[in-house]
Amino acid sequence: MHGYETVQEFFYRIRGFLGAYYLTLAVMNSLYALYQWKVKGNKKAALVWVAVAIVFTIMSPIAASGNEGVMQLISIPQVFRDLFDSAMDPATYTLGSLVVLGVLYKFREFFVQPVVAWVGLNLALLFMGLSMTDVDFAAIVTKPDNVPIVGLIFLLGFFTWLATYKAVENDKRIARGERPLEALDDEKVLVWPDLVYTELICMVALTAFMLLWAIGLQAPLEEPASSVKTPNPSKAPWYFLGLQEMLVYYDPWMAGVVLPSMVVAGLMAIPYIDFNKRGNGYYTIKEREFSYITFQVGFLVLWVTLIVMGTFLRGPNWNFFGIYETWDVHKVEAMNNVDLSQYVWVNGLGMPLPRPGPEDGFLMSLGTILLRESVGIILVVLYFAIIPPLMALKIKFFGRMYKQMGLIRFMVMAQLLLWMALLPIKMLLRWTVDMKYFISIPEYFLNF
Repeated sequence: MHGYETVQEFFYRIRGFLGAYYLTLAVMNSLYALYQWKVKGNKKAALVWVAVAIVFTIMSPIAASGNEGVMQLISIPQVFRDLFDSAMDPATYTLGSLVVLGVLYKFREFFVQPVVAWVGLNLALLFMGLSMTDVDFAAIVTKPDNVPIVGLIFLLGFFTWLATYKAVENDKRIARGERPLEALDDEKVLVWPDLVYTELICMVALTAFMLLWAIGLQAPLEEPASSVKTPNPSKAPWYFLGLQEMLVYYDPWMAGVVLPSMVVAGLMAIPYIDFNKRGNGYYTIKEREFSYITFQVGFLVLWVTLIVMGTFLRGPNWNFFGIYETWDVHKVEAMNNVDLSQYVWVNGLGMPLPRPGPEDGFLMSLGTILLRESVGIILVVLYFAIIPPLMALKIKFFGRMYKQMGLIRFMVMAQLLLWMALLPIKMLLRWTVDMKYFISIPEYFLNF
């Protein structure tokens, strides 16, 4: 149980935090109820949030008691925790994230409503509180290294909602023939004193916050590094966990050099391949729908979810664990990863893999290797060479883009999209059919 001896001892350790946590939620909802009553004039909504605040107030002393029998009242039942962990796997996690993002995008006009967002925030915080009574969940979330990541997740959710809210409002205004919200606030602000004063206040506030953080949270210092004893799991800093997760599916040269270079090159290419002149200087979705979807999928699904996975779901031996599952160092998962060439020659043709002999010359060895990996090489070439023309010819949306962008810009954009799509394709193939590499040439340390 991550170092806790008994459940009762764990509840005693966590009781102070949980009591203050639910009391904070009660105060938060009381202030929101006051806002609904005084500012919005909605007394019915105010009463609802007062009732929510009362519920959190009642939960606060229950949590602060630390009594094992009473704490079960504010805990997620064990049967649901077990069901969640048994159903959770990397494929479910990634595809589920993509589905959730698609639902949020499709019904964005509903989810950006402030009251809906406030309900979602309360449900997320309630789920966090109920889950904190689980020993394994709390041990992961309250780890000093992981506490900032939890805060970053909520901050990311807030700013994503805020940007989407402004974009939806602007889309509605533009549809009515009105100017976007940003165009209404065109008052000039002086650097001195306005901006400098604001920066000074922010600096003082953040310094005070960091002092309180340093006092209240133990620094995540570990013992001196030793080659004899390495941490298990050995994790990179949180901002590199996405790259570390990519190492599961790609060779180090690909995950550590090629893919990051493609990301940088793609960001540099955006100003040159972007032909849409609308949406500059204000939030919008409808006027830049393709760009918006591409960015959200690339950033949220293919980057943020990998960081969250590496932080909270990757445990000892880099195995995948559910959020309520004990990180057992003795857990061993069979990794029967098979290259595409093995599927073709061994499983399909019933023949051993062609391998160059020790007496073969360079050309003979190269010919044997190319024969062995011919299917993978052909598929990769077709993927990058055939799909872009098919996109322009068979899909009307991309056909219009081709006419507006021209050959060079369209091909650059299509190649960047294909590289971005290659990561989830490889992830799903690894999780479903245990496929490791399309092209495997260990003789020259070249795997793809």
